[in-house]
Amino acid sequence: MSVNILVQPVDSPDDFTQIYHCISEAFGRQIKDSIWTAMNSNWDSSEGQREGASKLFQRWKSATKNKDGQPNTVILKATLPDPQDGFKLKIVGAAIWTQASFVDGYGDPPTDCPADLAALTPTERRFASQMYHSLWRRRVSLAREKAKSSDLPAMFTLDTCAVDPAFQRRGIAAKLVAWGLEEAKRRGGLECTTEASPMGRVVYKRLGFGAEGTGEDLVYEVDEEFRSRHKPEILFMRTWADQLKA
Repeated sequence: MSVNILVQPVDSPDDFTQIYHCISEAFGRQIKDSIWTAMNSNWDSSEGQREGASKLFQRWKSATKNKDGQPNTVILKATLPDPQDGFKLKIVGAAIWTQASFVDGYGDPPTDCPADLAALTPTERRFASQMYHSLWRRRVSLAREKAKSSDLPAMFTLDTCAVDPAFQRRGIAAKLVAWGLEEAKRRGGLECTTEASPMGRVVYKRLGFGAEGTGEDLVYEVDEEFRSRHKPEILFMRTWADQLKA
């Protein structure tokens, strides 16, 4: 693990070019995530990189706040000394944490329908819509459960966690996750959730996340025309899973 890793919330619009590069290298080039690439089909071009960075900036800029004045969307950056210039910091990883709730003032209502679907072709729009509906179904239903029965009607969700493949295996992802876990405590002891890939779930489990029930990967409900497409292995994980099994 590198001792020089610095994790902090984004503080400049200039950060998003490097942040989107990290995310696209991880999701687009390394694991070729079909859900992510459906929404970022032009990622492997200069124009696509600019568009992706701009969308992240707009998401950061438009973040709402909870009743305590805290942002409901926090975009983190992980930096290391730049190998080309030790006097500069290079963004090598990023995470997006969101406070989600169906109760006013406690977070943004989660959805299983992402923004920007209208920009896709009809076929890709159907594919992305069906995939995200399956991907985020449990996130949405858990938020509804908390709104009805919990003294804390919100949760802190790790929406995205990515490390530039050139800088992986240095403990960067763990630090991005740990920051969110501590922030959830600062926000009153919120439960944390995430949709975990096989690579990510090892880190999440070590930091206290667990699977619900038998721990089976989610099943994508898609039309016949999409059955043969690659679909990422995803497991819904939460930090209070062990309490439910007790």
